[in-house]
Amino acid sequence: MIKGSVLAISGVVFSGGEPTLQKDALLALAKTAKSLGLAVGIHTNGVYPDTLSALIENRLVDHVALDIKARWARYNNLFRVNCVESVQKSLALCRTAQKNGTLPEFEVVITLFRGYEDEVPLIAQEAGDVDIVLQQGVTESVRPLSEAEMKKIADTLARAVRIRTREGGEIVYEGDRSRRASRKRQG
Repeated sequence: MIKGSVLAISGVVFSGGEPTLQKDALLALAKTAKSLGLAVGIHTNGVYPDTLSALIENRLVDHVALDIKARWARYNNLFRVNCVESVQKSLALCRTAQKNGTLPEFEVVITLFRGYEDEVPLIAQEAGDVDIVLQQGVTESVRPLSEAEMKKIADTLARAVRIRTREGGEIVYEGDRSRRASRKRQG
C-alpha cells in the first residue's frame, strides 16, 4: 500500500492503537518507508520507550508526537497499569534526541478533557521547551472543550502552542497573534 502511494505522499504516520507495541513490524515498515524516500511519523503514548529508542537510533523516524494524557501523579490510576516511568523515559529520550539532532521533530500532545484543565501547566512544565499541542478530547459522556476555552488554557502557559479541535482544525495560538496552521490534523 505504501509503495503504491509514493507519487502522492511525502510521508507516513503510524498511530493507534499503539504502533510501538509491535516493535519488529514497526521497524520493518519504517525502514521500508525510509527506503522509498518517505518521512516517518509516530503518534505514541510512550509506553514502549525501547521501540522509540530503536527507531531513533536507526534514524527511522522524523517526527514523534508523544501523547501525555495526565499529570504523573494520576497516570497509573488512569490507565490501571504502572506505565508512568516508561512514558517519562520516552519523554526524556525524545527530548535528548531532538536536542542532539537525531530526531528532527518532537511534540507533546495533551489531549484535554473537561475537568482536567488544571493539569496542562504541569504537563507543559514536564515537557520543557518541546512544542506543545493542545488537542480537544472527545467522548460521549463529557462535552468537549471549545476552541475559545482551549485558548484560555493556553494563555496560562505564556508560550505558543498548537490547538486542535474538530470544529476548527489546527491553529497556531500565540495569544492574539493566532493563525490557522497550514497543515490539518492527520489520522
